[in-house]
Amino acid sequence: MPAEWDLHDRTWMMWPSRAEVWDNMQETCRNYTDVAHAIRQFEPLTMVVRPEDVSMARDLLGGDIDLLEHPIDDSWARDAGPNFLIDGNGNRAGASFRFNAWGGKYSPFDGDDAVSGAILRDLGAREFVSDLVAEGGGISVDGEGTILTTDSCFPNANRNPDWTRDAIETELKEMLGGDKVIWLPGNVYETETDGHVDGIAAFLAPGVVLVEGEGPAGHEFHDINVANIAALVHQTDAKGRPLQLVRVPDAADFESSNELFCRSYVNSYICNGGVIMPKYGLREDDMVQEVFEQYLPNRRVVQVEISSIAIGGGGIHCITQQQPA
Repeated sequence: MPAEWDLHDRTWMMWPSRAEVWDNMQETCRNYTDVAHAIRQFEPLTMVVRPEDVSMARDLLGGDIDLLEHPIDDSWARDAGPNFLIDGNGNRAGASFRFNAWGGKYSPFDGDDAVSGAILRDLGAREFVSDLVAEGGGISVDGEGTILTTDSCFPNANRNPDWTRDAIETELKEMLGGDKVIWLPGNVYETETDGHVDGIAAFLAPGVVLVEGEGPAGHEFHDINVANIAALVHQTDAKGRPLQLVRVPDAADFESSNELFCRSYVNSYICNGGVIMPKYGLREDDMVQEVFEQYLPNRRVVQVEISSIAIGGGGIHCITQQQPA
């Protein structure tokens, strides 16, 4: 699986579908549209849309976003979509894990469980199917053999009760082309995804990991953040390089009564020539933008207001999936 910063052919997204997740479906659709248009400045984008939503999606998205019709259940392309792979000859394929709506938290989920295969068939790309229940938001790769994931997620009994952690590690390496898995504790108190790594830590470059900082002692997840950072300190990647940790804050001061609200800046998206990051209207927005500009200097950073996406428990990375060139 190539790194996110490698060249993309396009980005994939999934149109908002499960009404119970959103406080205001129209506002959520507008936020999705804003993210799609931000990415479209840099690369092509395909939106997977239920047949009954095509007219509304086309009206909002305009003519420069491609649509693929499929009976999806929800809106998180990172988790349900394929994890794209490239072989030594440049041939594209995809790894399809089983999807059970983050441990059976929503129903139905059969449409989302099938969407990875539908995307790969549309592309004429080979599909490698795993029996492991896993989501793309639960991994981060450097494209050079290193995989980040969390103990709180894939080994959870709500996903893989019959798999040992060693068996999960072996499967991740086989499916994604990895040589080393680095396990973070994750976040057992984050009850929507059970602590996806893409809200905690993500590779910015080989040997460089963006990670959510400890925060003040009174921060809700201070001890959890400390434990995740400790799991990365003194680690080496698959090539033996020590990891450089780049700490960023979260948007802790953004007020929302929604307990699922995603405040993670780590949950941003790297695309061709750009970085798409959340805008919360806080001073931390510009602080984090400067970090991206420092470590990804040849990319333009675009801030997008996503409050009507964040209420669903995820951010910009959660709703996107890159298709490598």
